[in-house]
Amino acid sequence: WIKLPSPAELRCDKCHAPCALLLQVYAPIADRERAFHRTLFVFCCRSPACYSHNDSRCFKVFRSQLPRRNEFYSYDPPPEEEPVESDVDAGVLRSGLKLCRVCGCLGPKSCSRCHSATYCSKEHQTMDWRAAHKNECAGKESSGAGGLNTFLFPEFELVTEPEDLPDNDDEQSDAPEQMRGNLSSDCGSLQNDEWEEKELEDMAMHETEDSKVFQRFKRRTAPEPHQVLRYCRGGSPLWVSAEHVPSADTIPDCACGAKRVFEFQVMPQLLNHLHVDTPDVSIDWGTLAVYSCEYSCDQGNSYWPEFIWKQDFTGAH
Repeated sequence: WIKLPSPAELRCDKCHAPCALLLQVYAPIADRERAFHRTLFVFCCRSPACYSHNDSRCFKVFRSQLPRRNEFYSYDPPPEEEPVESDVDAGVLRSGLKLCRVCGCLGPKSCSRCHSATYCSKEHQTMDWRAAHKNECAGKESSGAGGLNTFLFPEFELVTEPEDLPDNDDEQSDAPEQMRGNLSSDCGSLQNDEWEEKELEDMAMHETEDSKVFQRFKRRTAPEPHQVLRYCRGGSPLWVSAEHVPSADTIPDCACGAKRVFEFQVMPQLLNHLHVDTPDVSIDWGTLAVYSCEYSCDQGNSYWPEFIWKQDFTGAH
């Protein structure tokens, strides 16, 4: 069976608490036999305090892949019919590996009383004990699913369709001219202030560039304003700001020695579906760009870490 990430690999690099699955993307590569079955998993911390400005340490990305002919799945696709309900314990894989009742990841720890409920960490055992397992354990009953799970995000299906690229129309070509006009008016109102000319020029140049990037983001997403993910392996991300854009040297190479290339980005609209808004501090991002091995290297039956870059909106901190 494919080697699952250990609980230690799925901990936030800031607070060291277990991360939750944010999304998974099934992304096979047609011309790579070793990547016939290929999925990328994005995990994130559930603590809003870990979401510092332009800081991606609260995210984890893993890649899993198998060739079409493998020991786990049939070579031929399954029939297109509704799955039959079964009594198989969802907390135990066919291989015998046990999963955490709270997050569904590898669960090497078990309840010391009933030994039937398994967990990835002490944190999740405590969470489940308070939610449901205390009563289940006392009655020697185990549902295998725990009570109301407040750790996981709501579950949705990602529906994909190709993007209709806009033409280079007058709106796009006139946008820089329009922004220059706005900038000229703003600078004119400051002419009596004691600003050095160089400082004014630097500020104006920065604001113009940032406005260009954000306006481009808005134009490209306007036809589908509710999109939560953009996929273009080997392409370029659609940034929300001119600040904190990675250079080629910033993206670390894969452990195999190959370069990593952009694969997909998670859009800020996804936050609307997660129900994570709080009065003070919330889970937040401008966009999340995921980079993966250029060759989608074969690392055996394991989940291989990839790279994620978090960019926030300018002025969000």
